[in-house]
Amino acid sequence: MARSLGVLGDRWTLLILRESFYGRSRFAEFRAALDISSDVLSRRLSLLVDGGVLAKVPYRVPGQRVRFAYLLTHAGHELHHVLGALQQWGDHYLPRPGGPTTQRRSGRTGRPLRVAFLDDLGREVEPENVVAHRTVHWVLP
Repeated sequence: MARSLGVLGDRWTLLILRESFYGRSRFAEFRAALDISSDVLSRRLSLLVDGGVLAKVPYRVPGQRVRFAYLLTHAGHELHHVLGALQQWGDHYLPRPGGPTTQRRSGRTGRPLRVAFLDDLGREVEPENVVAHRTVHWVLP
């Protein structure tokens, strides 16, 4: 967890990821959507690129200089579970008066989705029945 939080453990970082899932990829898009300062955004984007969550890809609008888009990597797409779980928890325990601001649905069926633990047979396991076991690789930080 500590290694993950080294890359993701910041409010702005999670909000940048949220915007990435909404399809934003350009610096100016992130800046406008989040009302974040350029220096903070630049540092967070660099951290996400260095962490392998985003890829920095050059693009050029005709007649302008080269700029960069920040695209989710496979590792970045895998974080959709994490953000979905955070939102799901907040919607349940800290609900907004008007209801959730985002719904996740299957791209194939359109059915609503939720984050859950599944066992190796694909059966759902309720959180209170999940037991964390330390492995032989566990060491004190």
